[in-house]
Amino acid sequence: MENVSAGTTQTLPAPRPILAEAVDLARSALLDLGETSIGDYLGVSTEDETAATHRFAATMPGYRGWQWAVVLAAAPAADEVTVSESVLLPGPDALIAPEWVPWDQRIRPGDLGPGDLLAPTAHDERLVPGFVANGDPEIDEVAVEIGLGRKQVMSLDGRVDAAQRWHDGDYGPDTEMAKAAVSVCGLCGFYLPLAGSLHNAFGVCGNEFAMDGRVVHTEFGCGAHSDTALPTGAGSPAYAAFDDAAVEVVTLAPPRSEAAAASGTDAGQAAQSAETTAPPADQDPASSP
Repeated sequence: MENVSAGTTQTLPAPRPILAEAVDLARSALLDLGETSIGDYLGVSTEDETAATHRFAATMPGYRGWQWAVVLAAAPAADEVTVSESVLLPGPDALIAPEWVPWDQRIRPGDLGPGDLLAPTAHDERLVPGFVANGDPEIDEVAVEIGLGRKQVMSLDGRVDAAQRWHDGDYGPDTEMAKAAVSVCGLCGFYLPLAGSLHNAFGVCGNEFAMDGRVVHTEFGCGAHSDTALPTGAGSPAYAAFDDAAVEVVTLAPPRSEAAAASGTDAGQAAQSAETTAPPADQDPASSP
């Protein structure tokens, strides 16, 4: 085919037969080192013209997917193979440890427990000496009183970082709780403002039934605001409601024995009345007074 350029990727040739056929030598090299967790043979790959790597599955516990690799070498004109090195390597599906992270970078909020010690780093950007003006008026006013205050105070960067975390956290103005509230913490009687430069934006909730002890944003809010009023009719009623729709009044027929007795009494009274009012048989009804 014309006008077709070949790819630049070079495929290594198959290993020379003298190297490819030395599988037993590669396994023996591992056994000579005292390795016993040698599994199935996985194949051979070419390193260059004079070297090839034989791979075996590793069967030791905790090394799932790892492989033993034995590099064999032979000069172009050599008729013998020598062992260059052997090593245990992770395979494509190997179970490997996560990337190492120094301990001071693994600490997360909430990890500190009773008795634990956590010192700041040597050059923590969140802290500055207490006698250095840091932009917080309440601290700068007494900064000249060296030795009478704290050795270190939060720097401007430290305060900005804290304010951003609190703003974006669970008690910030953009949370679902804040959006559903009828008013904000800055107008709540339970709101205790912070001192210093964070005074205008943050405070602590003092309501034990709400966010007690949490730093809340002044625009945060919840349903336990001090000005919250119950809706009309709320609360428990003094008496249980009477549901007249649940009661049906019906008239029941008297029992049969009572009905029969009542019928007999009515019949006797009717006969007696007829006897007292009927004229004698020999008297003309028309002549009766």
